[in-house]
Amino acid sequence: MPAVGGIPAGGVPGREYPGKLTPFVTVTCIIAAMGGLIFGYDIGISGGVTSMDPFLKKFFPSVYRKKHENTSTNQYCQYDSEKLTMFTSSLYLAALLSSIVASTVTRKFGRKLSMLFGGVLFCAGAILNGFAQAVWMLIVGRMLLGFGIGFANQSVPLYLSEMAPYKFRGALNIGFQLSITVGILIANVLNYFFAKIKGGWGWRLSLGGAMVPALIITVGSLVLPDTPNSMIERGKHDEAKKKLIRIRGVEDVEEEFSDLVAASEASKLVEHPWRNLLQRKYRPHLSMAILIPFFQQLTGINVIMFYAPVLFDTIGFGSDASLMSAVITGIVNVGATLVSIYGVDKWGRRFLFLEGGIQMLICQGVVTAAIAAKFGVDGNPGELPKWYAIVVVLFICIYVAGFAWSWGPLGWLVPSEIFPLEIRSAAQSVNVSVNMIFTFIIAQAFLSMLCHMKFGLFLFFAFFVLVMTIFVYFFLPETKNIPIEEMGRVWKTHWYWSRFVSEDEYPSVQMGMAATEGIKNV
Repeated sequence: MPAVGGIPAGGVPGREYPGKLTPFVTVTCIIAAMGGLIFGYDIGISGGVTSMDPFLKKFFPSVYRKKHENTSTNQYCQYDSEKLTMFTSSLYLAALLSSIVASTVTRKFGRKLSMLFGGVLFCAGAILNGFAQAVWMLIVGRMLLGFGIGFANQSVPLYLSEMAPYKFRGALNIGFQLSITVGILIANVLNYFFAKIKGGWGWRLSLGGAMVPALIITVGSLVLPDTPNSMIERGKHDEAKKKLIRIRGVEDVEEEFSDLVAASEASKLVEHPWRNLLQRKYRPHLSMAILIPFFQQLTGINVIMFYAPVLFDTIGFGSDASLMSAVITGIVNVGATLVSIYGVDKWGRRFLFLEGGIQMLICQGVVTAAIAAKFGVDGNPGELPKWYAIVVVLFICIYVAGFAWSWGPLGWLVPSEIFPLEIRSAAQSVNVSVNMIFTFIIAQAFLSMLCHMKFGLFLFFAFFVLVMTIFVYFFLPETKNIPIEEMGRVWKTHWYWSRFVSEDEYPSVQMGMAATEGIKNV
């Protein structure tokens, strides 16, 4: 990859902490990463359920009639219902609100407690949805699910970035995204089989099944150790040092430990982390906390993942075929995420971002052309040839693969690893909040946009994929193989962001080096 502004794309050289990938930290990160299951399961389950006729007939009869009884309805508009989209999007509004509260809980009480709250709230929402008898019960249940996701998405990526050795941080952190993709796949498979249950009550199993991933993260939060960063942040220095020795698998952790302590001491000088985010020296961090999740949602991926069955049904697939197509995209999603785990610490974040963006852009162009040629503006294609459907699914799968090894996992990894400790919880809340704001907007507006913009909707998202690929090329520094407490140096050597920071803006590294001798006896 070429350098930008004279900066090597491979990252900035610096000190290396001793340590290795121990079985203890591997198992710990796998358990923690399973917090992504609740998010993924929900993304996958909602689209499948909303394409099930018994579910529509019970809760959204107007959509059911439009789908089956009104044959003159434009194909693009058959699912256009504000009440139906509120069922999907209410979760993300709740996640936005809870992520703000989760910041304080994560900072003051540790990452584990946030995970516990996330699991318990998600479990409550799953139970209410599974037994729902009215639309209000569905929406309240969805909001409880959202509160749970807000806590989990705020704490799990931070936990993984803090636990992982810096040379393996990318791969272990992407375990969170892998769990999201596995959750989506499981949900799609269950939807396919539950839709076949006689009596039309399979949707209850789909919604209530969210209890299983909720219980996994709840139990996991009770058995996981806390991170050394969090222990130091709460004054538990002795425990933190012992934990760091066990995590790294070596006795010589003095240098890393001293830097963690120094970073914690610097963070305690910050009385108002939220207000602190607005300082000039944090301009690069705040920009990334806002723009990365903003661009992640405007790739259009949630159009595919939320509404894959609805989308495939809309473009002419049968009900069973649309659910199976969603399963296929789910399998591709998981496989491509494994590619990211393999390559993120080898090829770097920037390479994956750029390659994924170009791949998604090409696929969106092909899908737009295919749908425009067959459906035109009136949205009535008649009989859809099998080969045509295969082409559409193929390019959507290639698009999903591009997202799954780039903006999917890296949209969570990069923000979680670039924030200094003194603003980490607050900045991660901004990251999650922006993600949920735009997830809510896209989920709420998609079906209406599809009805009015028709095939042009895919061009709308393609434009943003182009913009964000250019943004990454010029403004995102490489962060692979850089210790999390030394991340400040990537900004100081960047052609653009260096104007906002200076050597004295990151005293923690210098403090850590000076304090090493004094902390050896801690």
